[in-house]
Amino acid sequence: MRKPIAALALLALGCGAAAPHAAAAPGTAAAPRAAASATASPAAAGPAVAGPAAAGPVTAAEARTDGERDRASWRIARQGAEREIEGYADRVSVLPGERFRLLVSTTAPAFTARAFRMGARATQVWRSGPLDGVRQPPALMVEDMVTAAHWKPSVTVDTTGWPEGAYLVRLDASTGAQRYVPVTVRSASTRGRVVLVNAVTTWQAYNGWGGRSLYEGPGGFAGRSRKVTFDRPYDGTGARHFLAFERDAIAVAERSGVPLAYLTSLDLRPGALDGARAVVSLGHDEYYSPGMRAALTRARDRGVNLAFLGAGAVFWRIALHGRMIMCDKESECLPWQVSEPDNALVGQGFDCYPAEAAYVVSRPGHWIFKGTRGRRFPGLAGVETDRVSPRSPAGVQVLARSPVDCGGRATEGTTTYYTAPGGAGVFAAGTTRWVCGMRGRRCGHGVTGAAAAFTRRATRNLLTRFARGPAADPAAHPAAHPAADPAARAAARPGR
Repeated sequence: MRKPIAALALLALGCGAAAPHAAAAPGTAAAPRAAASATASPAAAGPAVAGPAAAGPVTAAEARTDGERDRASWRIARQGAEREIEGYADRVSVLPGERFRLLVSTTAPAFTARAFRMGARATQVWRSGPLDGVRQPPALMVEDMVTAAHWKPSVTVDTTGWPEGAYLVRLDASTGAQRYVPVTVRSASTRGRVVLVNAVTTWQAYNGWGGRSLYEGPGGFAGRSRKVTFDRPYDGTGARHFLAFERDAIAVAERSGVPLAYLTSLDLRPGALDGARAVVSLGHDEYYSPGMRAALTRARDRGVNLAFLGAGAVFWRIALHGRMIMCDKESECLPWQVSEPDNALVGQGFDCYPAEAAYVVSRPGHWIFKGTRGRRFPGLAGVETDRVSPRSPAGVQVLARSPVDCGGRATEGTTTYYTAPGGAGVFAAGTTRWVCGMRGRRCGHGVTGAAAAFTRRATRNLLTRFARGPAADPAAHPAAHPAADPAARAAARPGR
């Protein structure tokens, strides 16, 4: 059964409600591998415009003076009017010490920019001086794609001295309006480390800036874009997917003390995962090119553990051309299950939207749940859920079975774990609220503080074990495969 066509659902900063996947027409998917230049913008050619005051890192003295205030002030206090201030970076990710340019449009006479590293705690690492405000030209339409590639650069940012990690650059208009621009300072090497991956291709798929995303356009789904570009701001606050699905997991990972590396989904290319201990997909990670999927598959087959902290991962098969994502959802961008089931990599596949259910642990003695308390957590299963099927790997273990009413269809959401032939362990949470649940009651949906303690401890257990190398589970046994259970076999759906 395919996912229903529905309007793009806006994500509140405090909850993880995701928009549904739109239905796909039958056909043959064809998508080339990601281009090596995908993180750099070809549009921002020409000299960057420097502000009248020098921009640079925060000094140690400044950090001592206002460090606590900076850590508390990363949040947006007032979003302002729709076009009051907005911007994007000409690089999705950079290596430490590399530069990127901010392209900013504002109706205010001036603005400033501050960069915050979003780790175990948010820390300001850079701020600009006052910069002249410029109202950039309106968005352009290239066929059905919205782009701001014709905007002029506003300031160049030097990342010398910035630690690797996920960053939010906050734009502050002199009128008080604020927006974020996300940037990742990626790791040059992932050897010996657990890799956290920002799902930027999925962020961009849902980005409705300029009135079009891969889901919506004038008139709804029929007016959607068939391609989208990173050469435009993100809608809303500028970082709604990062804040809803990724920030809390990154904080848990950094507090765990395991060695970490940082990439974006665009950085999943040959060699990027060489020597890694594990790769973590953070929360909502649907859009994968063949090159991206091949990078994960090769890593798994070499003993690199995988963790999917969400649901619906590796669902859409996309094409990447530089900073452009091609996905028509008709013939050139179909669900991966049409050609190569996502279950074969993830361990399970998408089953339900919208789902609202309690999360129910079925294997409380599994090592992932060591030290956790409770077996039933209201609201934690949703708003999308996955399920095992006969296409899941042999020996997959079901760690949680959550009864779900999916629009009148009785089903269940599952959490799974399997051991790949190369010894890698593969965990899939099977709910897009796993990371949201780390916020407890602030997640909404009836989620409680008990769910926060549960998801944080289970995630820490997972990261700690995965950081030691291939996590083959001695408890794995083919009899645990759901296809061996007649009831599960009967309930499993053939395809989506």
